[in-house]
Amino acid sequence: MKFQFWTIGKIHEPYVKAGVDLFTKRISNYYPVDWTIIPMPKNAGKLSEVELKKKEGDQITGALQKEDYLVLLDESGKQLSSEELAHFIQLRANDSIKTIVFLIGGAYGVSDAVKQRANYQWSLSKLVFPHQLVRLILSEQIYRACSINRHEKYHHS
Repeated sequence: MKFQFWTIGKIHEPYVKAGVDLFTKRISNYYPVDWTIIPMPKNAGKLSEVELKKKEGDQITGALQKEDYLVLLDESGKQLSSEELAHFIQLRANDSIKTIVFLIGGAYGVSDAVKQRANYQWSLSKLVFPHQLVRLILSEQIYRACSINRHEKYHHS
């Protein structure tokens, strides 16, 4: 199984880059992992919210493979404990899923087409976080889940 982390926007800001790089490297001890930063559409500032979400959605759905398992990070998704996330990942591995794509949408969320394509919607919290911090939280929580599945001490250290 392989993890892909996709996000709309700009490269990692320096204040999160070190952490994202650290946890991404740690995840790679368990599974291959890649980050894809999808650039914002041209003239994004001139587009309406609906138009922007549609353009971003077209980029996302166009890049997904049919067999990709899409996990959409969305405030209306299901909240999971770290142990539940570990179990979720283990179940996907047991199902022989080849690639899990974790998607952090744009500033206004994602289009209905992306929501419909998503295999699972996951909410990190009821709180709203800046997209840059979501990248760090996502990478840390996926590493934590992997360490839980391997019965390593990180989760309780």
